[in-house]
Order: sequence, then C-alpha cells, then structure tokens
Amino acid sequence: MEKLLEQLKGQLIVSCQAYPGEALYGSHIMAAMANAAKDGGAAAIRANSPQDVTAIKEGCGLPVIGIWKRSYPGSDVYITPCLSDAELIFAAGADIVAVDATGRERPGGETLEGLVSGIRRQPGRLLMADVSTVEEGIAAAALGFDLISTTLSGYTPYSPKSDGPDFRLVAELAAAVQVPVIAEGRIHTPGEAAEAFRAGAYAVVVGTAITRPHTLTEQFARAILGAGSARDGR
Repeated sequence: MEKLLEQLKGQLIVSCQAYPGEALYGSHIMAAMANAAKDGGAAAIRANSPQDVTAIKEGCGLPVIGIWKRSYPGSDVYITPCLSDAELIFAAGADIVAVDATGRERPGGETLEGLVSGIRRQPGRLLMADVSTVEEGIAAAALGFDLISTTLSGYTPYSPKSDGPDFRLVAELAAAVQVPVIAEGRIHTPGEAAEAFRAGAYAVVVGTAITRPHTLTEQFARAILGAGSARDGR
C-alpha cells in the first residue's frame, strides 16, 4: 500500500471515461486512451465501471483508481454508492476504489461507515474519498480513508460553484488531514495542475482536458461561433 501511494506522489493521474452515446464509448477505446496517457507520462488511471477497469488494468499496466457511476432512486450519491459496487470494482482489478464520501443519504439506507467497514474486512485495500468540503474530508480521514480527493467540489448543493479548480479546498484539506490530498475537478491547463501542487496536492487528476475531445471541440466551436457573430455585427 505504501509503495503504491509513493508511486502517485507528485504525479499526474488521468481520468479515462466515456459514456453511452459518445464516440469513444467502449472498454477497448478506454484502454487505448489509457495507454496514450501512459505514453505521455501519467502515473495512474482513473476509470469508471468494472469492464473499463479490467480492460485498462490488463492493457495498460498502470495502477487504476476505479469507480462505478450508478444512479439509485432516492439518492444523489452517484460515485460508487454501495458496498456491492465497491466490491465489484475491486474484483475487476482496481488498485484503489474511490467513493462518494459526502454526507448525503446513500441508497438502501447504507452508510459511509458501513461501506468502509465492509471494505476493510479484506486487508490491503486502498480507499479514496471523493468530497466537496473540508468538513467531509476531515470526516473521511477519521473514518480511515487512505486518500482524500476534491472531486465533488461544486457538485453538491452546498459547495462553492466555480468554472475552475477549487484550490482553496485543496489547501484547506492539505492543512487539516494527514492522508494524501488529491486535486481533481475542472483542472483545464498544465498551469492549473502546477498550481494545485503549490496548494498542497499530493497528486492531480485531469480528465476532460486530456481525454474528452468532443468537449474540447465544443469549446472551440462556441468560441469560433461567438467570434463570427461579433464580426458580423460590426
């Protein structure tokens, strides 16, 4: 466990995810994307679903942080909501499993404490807490999570909304907990990734800016359309 965490220190983690209906959807494509990230210097991959975790782990060889985005009635918890989801992600080959560690109600009356306790029945498993506030991060560290990530900042009703990374949360968590803090969420540029490390991040996760070309294309297309409209209006 300590060796794996040391591998991530000061490194880039690339999130390789695609969804049904998108051109890049498919485990074989995500495995290829992970290999491209590896060629570029990524130290680990974050991946969604058992099938993608398995394909990336077998085809890439880098450590995999696994999640499973699942919707359950009556709960807003979306990232690996249940113990059974986490178990399947570990079984798929994930080295670390990340879960929503906010205080929101979980499906079926499960609790975060129960999920952590269930995972710990087998030794050697690493857990990452995806949080949206410093209070959630402190609570997750007290529960025994091995890493804390700022993934959900801006995605809960009570966390600050921003177009950019939450550097303040990174800094506050780094000062408040003794476990590694991972900066994730809306990191768009290499400069922002570097700023996250200056704020105290142990490692940085980047997804959209590297692995979602359709989103980047949309941004360029909107900018060009806006420039054309301004030109035509003159």
